[in-house]
Amino acid sequence: MVRRTKKDAELTRQSIINAAREVFLVRGVSRTTMDHIATQANVTRGAIYWYFNNKKELFHAMRQQVFLPLIDRMDDTLLVEDSENPLARIENFLRETIQILSENIETRQIYEIMMIKCEYVDEFSGVLKQILFTCSGIAEKMQLAYRYAQERGQLNPSHDPVDLAMDTHLFFIGLLHMWVKDIDGNYFRSQAIELIKAHMRLRYC
Repeated sequence: MVRRTKKDAELTRQSIINAAREVFLVRGVSRTTMDHIATQANVTRGAIYWYFNNKKELFHAMRQQVFLPLIDRMDDTLLVEDSENPLARIENFLRETIQILSENIETRQIYEIMMIKCEYVDEFSGVLKQILFTCSGIAEKMQLAYRYAQERGQLNPSHDPVDLAMDTHLFFIGLLHMWVKDIDGNYFRSQAIELIKAHMRLRYC
């Protein structure tokens, strides 16, 4: 019975996160209230506060659903010291991220909310700092992958892994922003993979 109760609680928590995502997407984060989310989730506002102290905490839980898998994929894909082709691993990671966005509507919606449906002011100014901290960690992992490429003689001797990592990091953040905004798919979505390939070709010696 206890196991079932815990399972039901987790299902309720997830349904609240899903409802928040759906409302954030339509109304934007700043114009969404706990009442809106409660109505969408078909629960009381008190039920939401059982799991989340405020909207920021709920937003954080939603954000973790895309960032934690992203970090795990980076560890599995990029941080393989004995890989014969680190540059190919970097390219595969970037391409896989685009593929996930293309195929998984929930992930795509969360990225859309984070990038164009949220104003990082007032109570959400701290959330922006968390995102920047996460991005800093991603850049460090990318830097390590480029160091592996340098050790294997894949890079032009004049290329600095630190500079390349930051360049790729900023390139991909920009691409993600434009990919998310290209709702009709007429611009960046249709050529994202080719842009990634072109970016990575510049890395090889």
